[in-house]
Amino acid sequence: MPSAPCDALRKQGYQFFSPDSSAALKPCLWCKRALAGGDQCYKHQFYGISSHRCVQLTPTLRCNQRCLFCWRSFEHEPEEAEECPPQVILDGIHRLQKKALAGYNAVLDNTVTEERWREALDPKHVAISLSGEPTLYSRLPELVDLLNAAGYTTFLVSNGTNPEVLRRCRPFQTYVSLDAPDEETYNALCRPMGEYWDRVRESLRLLGSRRSAIRITLVQGKNDFGPGGYAALLQESGARFAEVKGYMYLGYSRNRLARENMPEHGHVRAFAERVAAACDYRVRDENPLSRVVVLERLE
Repeated sequence: MPSAPCDALRKQGYQFFSPDSSAALKPCLWCKRALAGGDQCYKHQFYGISSHRCVQLTPTLRCNQRCLFCWRSFEHEPEEAEECPPQVILDGIHRLQKKALAGYNAVLDNTVTEERWREALDPKHVAISLSGEPTLYSRLPELVDLLNAAGYTTFLVSNGTNPEVLRRCRPFQTYVSLDAPDEETYNALCRPMGEYWDRVRESLRLLGSRRSAIRITLVQGKNDFGPGGYAALLQESGARFAEVKGYMYLGYSRNRLARENMPEHGHVRAFAERVAAACDYRVRDENPLSRVVVLERLE
């Protein structure tokens, strides 16, 4: 891998599983907050996931979209000399998670307790969602199977551009992004590096046969319209959950969007209600801190 992109990512806290691949791990903000006794990720509220026991990783940093709202730097996408073997990723999780959280054990007190520290070093959940598009990793189904066999609860997050790979994966929960109510908006906002809209729709249709969620990142002024279009796609998918989450003005997305594109929670809630009113979903829960509303399909 080129040294400059990798060095930049290491400074941001990325831990690489092998020297020649872009497979990487990085604890998210919520993992560190929960370890210190603070707030947990909305996945804890919605799905019971303990944030301090959750590993955020990716088998590849390659991506086939250039979404305007993505917080990552497209300039810091390293090339890969080779893919990291699934077993190497599995074997490296505990070591790299401990390395990434180094320093917290030095402040064991009423905030970071000994019990919580031990739990953090024995993670139970893996979110394949750090960055990049995981379905571009050719051995993704094998990796998911290994993680499942090792006892992890796996969450797989995909942009839906490779339905043939998703079809072969069996995580605990599958996420597919749906960031537009129509193809024109999708091409303008997600800037795919190919003709992918029909493939995204095919991936959405896979979700009715598994535990799944659709993730809508709502960008004010860019895709917060056409609730009927979103509703029709949700209805067609059969996904159990749909998360409508406000875009956050963070990272490198600030070079592409303005702060005004970040919706307030009230705007997110109102739009989610409009989507739910047009299909067989209902508002199940919400987390104002993360500006997210979860919809659940009616039985």
